[in-house]
Amino acid sequence: MGIRSTHRIDAGFSLSSMTDLVFLLLIFFVIVSTMVSPYALPVDLPKGRSAATKAEEPKVALRLESATDIRLNGAPVDPVSLEPTLKAEMAKHTALDAIVLRVSQEVPTGLMVSVLDMAKRNRWKIVLAAAAKSPETPAAQPTAP
Repeated sequence: MGIRSTHRIDAGFSLSSMTDLVFLLLIFFVIVSTMVSPYALPVDLPKGRSAATKAEEPKVALRLESATDIRLNGAPVDPVSLEPTLKAEMAKHTALDAIVLRVSQEVPTGLMVSVLDMAKRNRWKIVLAAAAKSPETPAAQPTAP
């Protein structure tokens, strides 16, 4: 008696749908990663100084002490007329000169971003400078109860 089943079960597994999913995810991440980068502001960070190099004074120094106290090369500047004053100052210098920006901790972040945006619009180079900690202010030490 030759009773045989005509239904055979295939034990193989097709990976074509899995590769389609992988390629779709790859395309998604490539597109998302290119959409993020155009909104970044380019900022040149200061380089470390060695003992052999001579520290030269910045030609254009902008200091943000508070929302109302802004100083350009040591002279006070009205926050409303900051961009025209910077344009006049940068016109005196070459395109290679950069604005050295020092920002106090009390300054709102929005003011610093508006200065960075100002520099981007006018194609000025800008460097964020870190303020050195003064030796007379001790670090916060925990107090014993």
